[in-house]
Amino acid sequence: MRQSVQTQMRESQPESVDIPGTQLRVSRVALGTWAMGGWMWGGTDESASVATIRAALDQGISLIDTAPVYGFGVSEEIVGQALAVPGLRARTVIATKVGLEWRDGKIYRNASRARIMQEIDDSLRRLRTDYIDIYQVHWPDPLVSIAETAEAMRTLYQQGKIRAIGVSNFSVAQMETFRRVAPLHVLQSPYNLFERAIEAQILPYCRTNNIATLGYGALCRGLLSGRMRPDTTFQGDDLRRIDPKFQPPRFAQYLNAVRRLDELAQRSFQRRVIHLAVRWMLDQGISVALCGARRPDQVEAALGVADWSLDGADRALIERIVNTAVADPVGPEFMAPPQRA
Repeated sequence: MRQSVQTQMRESQPESVDIPGTQLRVSRVALGTWAMGGWMWGGTDESASVATIRAALDQGISLIDTAPVYGFGVSEEIVGQALAVPGLRARTVIATKVGLEWRDGKIYRNASRARIMQEIDDSLRRLRTDYIDIYQVHWPDPLVSIAETAEAMRTLYQQGKIRAIGVSNFSVAQMETFRRVAPLHVLQSPYNLFERAIEAQILPYCRTNNIATLGYGALCRGLLSGRMRPDTTFQGDDLRRIDPKFQPPRFAQYLNAVRRLDELAQRSFQRRVIHLAVRWMLDQGISVALCGARRPDQVEAALGVADWSLDGADRALIERIVNTAVADPVGPEFMAPPQRA
């Protein structure tokens, strides 16, 4: 049975979904490239990252998500290098972001019109392309009106420099304000089995208003990969050194949940927890699950997700496992960047 399942996983192509209001159609599993930039992930390996992007495309992943702040330009440059092979850019949907600046290794929110107009040209150069498929405001900026930000994004859309407008980490109220000025095609927010805050208001709002949803952190900084152990440590500037989920006593609780979820995945579906986590996201109604990777073997999350699904009883059991194992849950709020002084 195990061999036949692995063969099926290799042969299955990721599901795809339309981005409403655009001509874009993307794979429902996407590759996130934050870790490839190295910053806050303990360094980078450029050649491995390039190979990872190309491996993802070979396996049917069409959406590559990046941002200027990921390694202060490094991630976008790696994506540009990976897609420089003739023919690859045409079959890739590039999603990148705007609205964060960095000074002396620290980042700040800046979603002003001037910043957006500067960043678009920098990103186009690093990505080696003349258009960006999905351009997303990385974080709302409390020092800039949402109307100003939306107007700048609308200008780029009308100029043809971007094919879809997105926002990331926005609330329903902020999206409402944005949509009075510009079309909004995509929302990107944290979402995974352990971080579900958007289910209450944001996901229903996006469904009602035909806004595609990209859930980032599908594997919760690697927790749901199934590869972490109680003695796993992190080096350098790896953000998991300050992530509350990876500190005692919570780390043990989350690892217990992962172990039990992995047992369920193997017993009921002949899969592993990494596949269960991504399948769960898709069956919860998220449009696209963003899975971070920086080695070709880590693209495994895209395999073994198609051609099966979880029913209501399965999802209820998964929820019971998480709720009983994790007594002191915590969200991803620690990752929010500060505003400018």
